[in-house]
Amino acid sequence: MMYTAHINVMPLSELLDPQGKAVNKSLHNLGLASIQDVRIGKHITLAIEAHSQEEAHAIAESACQKILCNAVMEKYDIVIG
Repeated sequence: MMYTAHINVMPLSELLDPQGKAVNKSLHNLGLASIQDVRIGKHITLAIEAHSQEEAHAIAESACQKILCNAVMEKYDIVIG
């Protein structure tokens, strides 16, 4: 069966996010001063062939740990659909 894994990778909250800071400053310059913080991450979608949703999640988890996420600087969450 085919499953879709939606993976969101974000910088750890303890770390600075220079890209997010630059976007936040630009938003303020555009008159959107009510926006207080911006964090920039990435969204990854995987099409996974697996026997169960649990197996698809395990495969996505393995992909995150091996290549998609830098555990020193990033965190991730996985939603299987």
